[in-house]
Amino acid sequence: MQIIEVQKDNFTISTDPSRLDIETIVDFLTRAYWASSRPLKYTERALQHSLVFGLYDGDRQIGLARIVSDYSIFAYLCDVFIHEEYRARGLGKWLIQTVMEHPELKDVRRWLLVTNDAHGLYRQFGFETIQDPERWMQNFKPFRPED
Repeated sequence: MQIIEVQKDNFTISTDPSRLDIETIVDFLTRAYWASSRPLKYTERALQHSLVFGLYDGDRQIGLARIVSDYSIFAYLCDVFIHEEYRARGLGKWLIQTVMEHPELKDVRRWLLVTNDAHGLYRQFGFETIQDPERWMQNFKPFRPED
């Protein structure tokens, strides 16, 4: 897949996997409510098998959005973060807008995400509460201590 990069002031959003700073990503995710117990090997594997949008201030990684998708019918938006020092500057909106406008993703039929506290952000991009949650199912496997 073609690497994209977009710039805004001194910030860059890039899908180049070679730019990802694993230490920064893991540091943030260990503090995030949704991934604090996730073992490193799972994060590394997830990044390798996803379309990842890194957000950078110069060379410093300050944000991320990870997409799992078939690029046609389904996309799952996950592991979205903006470093605490950079919040309230519109960077989260710009990151999500860039994801949603990506040429391989812009026509995906169904997007899903899970959030405890960012409903207002995602509603701006057409996300809404699932209308018929009783139809959805999951097979959830918690991380094991040996992981």
